[in-house]
Amino acid sequence: MANSRRVEKVSSLIRKEISQMLISGIKDDRVGAGMVSILDVEMSGDLQHAKVFVSIYGTPEAKAETMEGLKACTPFVRRELGHRIRLRHTPEIRFVHDSSLEKGDQIIDLINRITPHDVPSAEEE
Repeated sequence: MANSRRVEKVSSLIRKEISQMLISGIKDDRVGAGMVSILDVEMSGDLQHAKVFVSIYGTPEAKAETMEGLKACTPFVRRELGHRIRLRHTPEIRFVHDSSLEKGDQIIDLINRITPHDVPSAEEE
């Protein structure tokens, strides 16, 4: 139980620190500060690996370019985390594009397209 709390705490700290780096620390032009959001950080139980799930807004080309930029700055992010968070070992970082928000937006858009006359009322049935 205590270990899972520690994993959650480290995960939360990493999410916060990487979010800060996106705002002010990462200088790669491919990583647009307003276009990338950290959705979640999934830590391994031994705190050696961190999957950082990101949402990227933009065209498919812009998303691919942003992911390339994130992968290129991974060593910088890991080194910065080592300075900012006191851990015995700084975890290996892997950025993963998460399109769940986009899919959710598409579903909401489809639901909003349904007009009231498309849905039979209780009186018509």
